[in-house]
Amino acid sequence: MKPTGEASLAVLSADRSADSLVYDALLFVSFGGPEGPDEVMPFLRRVTRGRGVPEERLLEVAKHYETLGGRSPINEQNRAFIEALDKELRRRGRNLPIRFGNRNWHPLLETTLAELKAEGARRVLAFVSSAFSSYSGCRQYQEDIAEALAAAGEGGPEVDKVRVFFNHPGFIEAVADRLRSALANFPPELRDEVAIVFTAHSIPRAMADRCSYVEQLREAASLALESLGRRGGWELAFQSRSGPPSVPWLEPDILEVVRRLAAEGKPGLLVMPLGFLSDHVEVIYDLDHEARDLAAELGLRFERAPTVGSHPAFVGAVADLIEEHLDPSRDRLALGRFGPREDHCPLDCCSPPRRQA
Repeated sequence: MKPTGEASLAVLSADRSADSLVYDALLFVSFGGPEGPDEVMPFLRRVTRGRGVPEERLLEVAKHYETLGGRSPINEQNRAFIEALDKELRRRGRNLPIRFGNRNWHPLLETTLAELKAEGARRVLAFVSSAFSSYSGCRQYQEDIAEALAAAGEGGPEVDKVRVFFNHPGFIEAVADRLRSALANFPPELRDEVAIVFTAHSIPRAMADRCSYVEQLREAASLALESLGRRGGWELAFQSRSGPPSVPWLEPDILEVVRRLAAEGKPGLLVMPLGFLSDHVEVIYDLDHEARDLAAELGLRFERAPTVGSHPAFVGAVADLIEEHLDPSRDRLALGRFGPREDHCPLDCCSPPRRQA
């Protein structure tokens, strides 16, 4: 039986007293994706199970993967990040084995946690590849970890989760550097006039009302632009919406923004996929294909900044977050008005829309 959100948070909660600072491993947690054409439909069925999504819609989405040879690059990118993080931790004198577990595809969380249990791990620190707070980007991962622990049975490890890091200086530095490089693709005389649009995965409005997702996105965007000496001339848009049209989701959609900016006669558009950490299928299809093609059709110059990926500043930021747990006397770094997030989410944090009834 799937645990409730409250139960899962309790499972993941742990104090940071002197006897709780030794971790046997770091669990790198991500969404997962198919790595070959034969895996695409099974993956999509797993992602959408219980949601009543018709087979025709899944076949339509499967075509997105065909543009990349019938696979998603997310696992490959995550493995590259894990390698970079392992090198950074070792450089800092930290020997913490890193294990990889996905929510929706191999290597699956339940498999990785069962292996850790069999190896005798008692405490594990989890890094979830999502910088912002929402049910689907934070709390649901904690529920998935709790469910995987329950499946592993008695004697499994305790799991602590690294805090949300949308305003960590290293993350902001990586975003700003990606923006800086992309802006350099425009002629110098146009750079101050280019529209900058940050994008993130759209979520239902009912879900957004129960978390600080939008506020955190706006704060991170502002911090990144301030580091470039820009304070205005940007906006937030959303992409990758799913679900029935009758359910309100966060707007505006990036395609709507492209149409409006073209109608306004903007000399160019720079899109930064702020809400994503790697250039996976949703980023590539929604932005590099749909948005770029629409911009070309409308005569609007389009540039897309890469996600933070394995940028050294971001790798260093994640290492900082890990070291916070290994040594609680370390400073908890954060920029802006929100300060560092708490280690453990409140029981009423980011609850899913279905609990609002």
